Amino acid sequence: MELNLFANNQIDGKRIKWVEDLVNFTADELKISDLTEVSIHFVDINEIHRINKEYRNTDRPTDVISFAIEDEEEEFMDQFDDILEHDIGDLFICKEVVDNHAKEYEHSFDRELGYTIVHGILHLSGYDHIKPEEEKEMIGLQEKVLTKFGLEK
Repeated sequence: MELNLFANNQIDGKRIKWVEDLVNFTADELKISDLTEVSIHFVDINEIHRINKEYRNTDRPTDVISFAIEDEEEEFMDQFDDILEHDIGDLFICKEVVDNHAKEYEHSFDRELGYTIVHGILHLSGYDHIKPEEEKEMIGLQEKVLTKFGLEK
């Protein structure tokens, strides 16, 4: 999977490498094509609040917002999956809110950030958790990836 990472001085070089490793590991575990592209933007609390208010009509900061790219011609394009790059969308992550959640849920920061990234990639890949059976599948995959990467609860 090709990763476009925009850290905006929110994370350091060591953490950037860790994020890249997690994204690649997740892509391998989920059998996501190497030609798939995702962008992750680390933003501050004011920016995530603004995005949440503007695009989700929710007037508060949040940990992650995902913007999936849905191609109306997806069935037609599926036949070219092995030769065309496919952008699945963008994740916007606020490190400060992730850190607050880690403390609230009594997880390490790495566990909470990993959860946020894997959960977001699953959403961008078409998974959801609205219906109980969808939630069971998505959360099961998420926990499998996190555990294999060494981020157990």
